Amino acid sequence: MKLFDSHCHLENERFAEDLSEVMARMEDAGVSRCILAGSDLETSEQIVRLTRAYPRVYGVVGVHPHEARTWTEDCAARMADWTKEERIVGVGEIGLDYYYAHSPREVQKEVFVRQLLLARELHLPAVFHVRDAHGDVLDLLRANRSQLPSGVVHCYSGSVESARAYLDMGFYLSFAGPVTFKNANRLLEVAAYAPLDRILVETDSPYLAPVPMRGRRNEPSFVQYVAQTVAQLRGMQAQELAQAAYENTCRLFGIPEVD
Repeated sequence: MKLFDSHCHLENERFAEDLSEVMARMEDAGVSRCILAGSDLETSEQIVRLTRAYPRVYGVVGVHPHEARTWTEDCAARMADWTKEERIVGVGEIGLDYYYAHSPREVQKEVFVRQLLLARELHLPAVFHVRDAHGDVLDLLRANRSQLPSGVVHCYSGSVESARAYLDMGFYLSFAGPVTFKNANRLLEVAAYAPLDRILVETDSPYLAPVPMRGRRNEPSFVQYVAQTVAQLRGMQAQELAQAAYENTCRLFGIPEVD
């Protein structure tokens, strides 16, 4: 089974001591590629360095809604410069997070739109982080509909109705560990509903480890359990789902399917 972890955070300090072993386990599990997602300028710069060090690692750079309060005009210039790197393939993760109040909502909205338009200007896809904020994210996307980049809602957590709205605008949906949780009824419905050509799978490592690895540090090799669950929900073979998600990830981020 050939897999692509479309969103993880291997720059996180929890991987500082054993990153080489994590990468080896990733390869052993059939996960041939992964995409690291930036949270601020510091993590984005770390991601650039990791894409240079590991041929199967790609990255997106951006300012997470938690860090929106740190935005300056220099951020856009540095992000644009990093996207000149061979394996920096998008802008992210960007969006709105109303579950935590690390940055004021109005600041989050402003920074989200700025990065949304930057992605369009750079002709790159965007990776959206949306938590308890699907209504406002959709409103902002609709308000800027003529200037939208391509993109994906990572670790999708919304309803079928919200999923339909994102899909109607051409976006992809990515499923992570929560799709394996027993109480995720709404999410299971979305995973069964979404068109096969719009599905990505991810780990969001080191967070949200899937069943049967809950309670452990998540890592890219665990994306196999996400793919298996989504396939089961759709009545498919896991290999077929994994192949489709692999192709979808390559298509969205402009990555050649063959090394």
